[in-house]
Parts: sequence; C-alpha cells; structure tokens
Amino acid sequence: MIDVPRLKSLFWVGPSLKDLRAFPEEVKDAIGYALEVAQRGGKAVSAKPLKGFGGASVLEIVADHDSNTWRAVYTVELADAIYVLHAFQKKSKKGIATPKQEIDLIKRRLKAAHEHAKGEKHD
Repeated sequence: MIDVPRLKSLFWVGPSLKDLRAFPEEVKDAIGYALEVAQRGGKAVSAKPLKGFGGASVLEIVADHDSNTWRAVYTVELADAIYVLHAFQKKSKKGIATPKQEIDLIKRRLKAAHEHAKGEKHD
C-alpha cells in the first residue's frame, strides 16, 4: 500500500479567495498548483520568501500572464495549515518590490491568521 501524505488544511484570510477567483485561468492554475505543493509540505518553484517577514514562513507565489504579474501570499508558520493571506495583481511600475500598502495588508492578515489558528484545532 502506498502511504500518501495528508494535505495540510488551507484557509483563506479576508477576501483572498474571492480575489484569486477573478484572476485569469492560467494564473489560477499556477497559483493553485503552488498551493497544493505547499499543502503537501513542499515549495513550488514559483514560491519564494516574501522580503520583510524574516525568514521563509511567509511566501509569495509569482505568476506572470499577458504582460502582467499576479501574486498570492501565504504562510506556513501556523500548525499544520496553509493560510492564504492575500492575492493581487502587481500594478506598481517601480521595480519588483511589493508596495507598502500591500505589505501592511499582509501584516494585518497574518495577525488575523495567528488569531484564527489559536482557536482552531487541526487534526
């Protein structure tokens, strides 16, 4: 018998799932694949640590499509779960850095994820 690892639970913080659903199909597929890899305990090639969060517990998935860049940010630091903190289209024309307003939103949602995890039981 093959022992298949159990998928980690996936939680969506704020309107991140609704936001992701508005993305182009190719982008949704790429982000969905990367999140499944994370649920299985891995890290997709398209996922990298998000700067400013100290370490590799907050990651961003970057997907390019039709001359646009789309991102989904998630954390793996809470129990046996993946929390998707934010999904957005990068519109800044200044470099590759994530805009401050997006970082501030991610920090607020990370705090909300921590609060949720404290009250949540994961089997």
